[in-house]
Amino acid sequence: MMPFVLRQGLFFGLLLATAGLAPVHAEEAAKAGATGAETTVTTFAAASLTNALEDIAKAYAATGAKTQVKFSFTASSALAKQLEAGAPANIFASADLKWMDYTDGKGLTLPDTRVKLLGNELVLVAPAGTAKPVTIAKGMDINALLGANGRIATGLVDSVPVGVYAKTAFTNLGLWDKVSPRIVGTESVRAALALVERGEVSFGVVYATDAAIAKNVKIVASFPADSYPPVEYPFALVKGQDTPATKAFFTFLQGPAAKEIYKKYGFSVK
Repeated sequence: MMPFVLRQGLFFGLLLATAGLAPVHAEEAAKAGATGAETTVTTFAAASLTNALEDIAKAYAATGAKTQVKFSFTASSALAKQLEAGAPANIFASADLKWMDYTDGKGLTLPDTRVKLLGNELVLVAPAGTAKPVTIAKGMDINALLGANGRIATGLVDSVPVGVYAKTAFTNLGLWDKVSPRIVGTESVRAALALVERGEVSFGVVYATDAAIAKNVKIVASFPADSYPPVEYPFALVKGQDTPATKAFFTFLQGPAAKEIYKKYGFSVK
């Protein structure tokens, strides 16, 4: 069955299996998901995972698994708060460790199922029509780069992971005081990317994987690797929602077929 995607702010019902099942290996995941009546597995996932996870869901459906796979894609911070508010989900995939630590601390996710699956990089992008290579360095003249009215879009710098990474990078490069008035904060990395694509801002700080799938933007610089913490994506099962179908799909997310899809979109695989 083709994946059904839920966007931010929507709540949805889940059909949960009640029988227990021991964890399965990757090669057994499809078989486990194909037994019994059709069930639903919902994954709350960082916006930057959208394309990869939608393709993985299609690959899972092609195995014959009788599971309806649903997604809610937005910022990890918003998803963590939705879980805290009681929104039903089976799997949480965060774009940073902070928000997975948050859900672990609130008893919302199962720490013993937590796995760091992926990595990413932070880049500076510009509209394709105006993009010119930039060198990002400590103490650079950011005002000269931006000009009188230039702005930079990224996630909200105090909550959305890409924005938090961006603020950390600019701070470590000694640029935050100058660049902070020029920041346009958005609810997710994809929202920031959209502003750049439409030419509403001069630049955006996004993940390399998001820049790679955008048609109207170009990467003009990569941030120095030592200017921000590693971008890591932890996945975990939601407490009380670790159904047999959930475990089967969770295993598939970590398997060889899924890893090839992650790589196709530019993620580094742990």
